[in-house]
Amino acid sequence: MKGGALGGTWRMVRRGAPVIGLITICMVLMLATRGVERLIKGKRRPWSSQFPRFVSRTALRLMGLSLTVRGTPMRHHGAVVANHSTWLDIFVLNAVQRIFFVSKAEVANWPGIGTMAKATGTVFINRDRTEAALQKQIFEERLHMGHKLLFFPEGTSSDSLRVLPFKPTLFAAFFTPELRDEVWIQPVTARYIAPEGQDVRFYGWWGDMEFGPSLVQVLKASPQGRVEVIFHAPIAVKDVKDRKEMARLCEEAVRSGLPPVPAAYLGA
Repeated sequence: MKGGALGGTWRMVRRGAPVIGLITICMVLMLATRGVERLIKGKRRPWSSQFPRFVSRTALRLMGLSLTVRGTPMRHHGAVVANHSTWLDIFVLNAVQRIFFVSKAEVANWPGIGTMAKATGTVFINRDRTEAALQKQIFEERLHMGHKLLFFPEGTSSDSLRVLPFKPTLFAAFFTPELRDEVWIQPVTARYIAPEGQDVRFYGWWGDMEFGPSLVQVLKASPQGRVEVIFHAPIAVKDVKDRKEMARLCEEAVRSGLPPVPAAYLGA
C-alpha cells in the first residue's frame, strides 16, 4: 500500500482532513476573539493575531513538512520582505513570526482565501504608483499599531529555485518623512528542499499552475521534503538612498539564501 496510488490517497486524506478541521475550528475561534478584541482594543490585534502562527506551525507538522529557522526576526518596527515560491509560503512565514501580509486587492474577493485573508488582518492594496499616498497612510497606521507587515516584492511566484527581480514600487511608502527615520526592513529567504527523488521544483507554484493539483501533490508526498527560513540582517530605511536601492539590497540578501540554480533549469 505504501508508495502506491492507494497509499498516496490515504496520506492525502490523513493529512488533509486534520488541516481542514484545524483551519475551520481556529477560524471560528479567531473571529469570535476578534469580535471581543475589536470592542476593547479597536484595530489592534494583540489576541487574534496569535492564531495564524499556531495554525501554520500545526498545519506544517500535519502535512509532514519539516521547518528549520536560521537567524532571528528583528525587533524593530517595520516590514519583512521575502521570496514567493508557493502557496505554502503563507503557512511557512506565518509559522516563524507574527506578521500581517500585504496583498494585491483582488485577493480579497477570492472565494475562501479572501475570507481568511480578511480575518487575519491582511493589508489589501493596489500596486499602483498613483496610490502611493494611500499606501503610505495604511502602512503608517498599521506600523504605529505595532503590526509587522510582510510583502512579496517579486509581485508573483517562482519555481522555488530562483528570486525574481524585486519591484521598487512597494518600498516607496517607507521613504516618506513620517516613516523613513523609524522603519526597518528585514529580508527573509524561504528555501524549499524537495522530497528525495522528486523534481527540485516540487514545491514551486508558478505560471498557470492550478492550486488543487499542487495541494494534492504536497499532501501525497512520501517522504516529505523540508523548508528552511533564513532571517537576514535588517536594513534601516534611513540608511538607504531611495526605494530602488532598497529593492536591490533586499533582493541581493534574499537571493543569497538560495543555492545556485541547477544548470538544467537555468533557461526554464
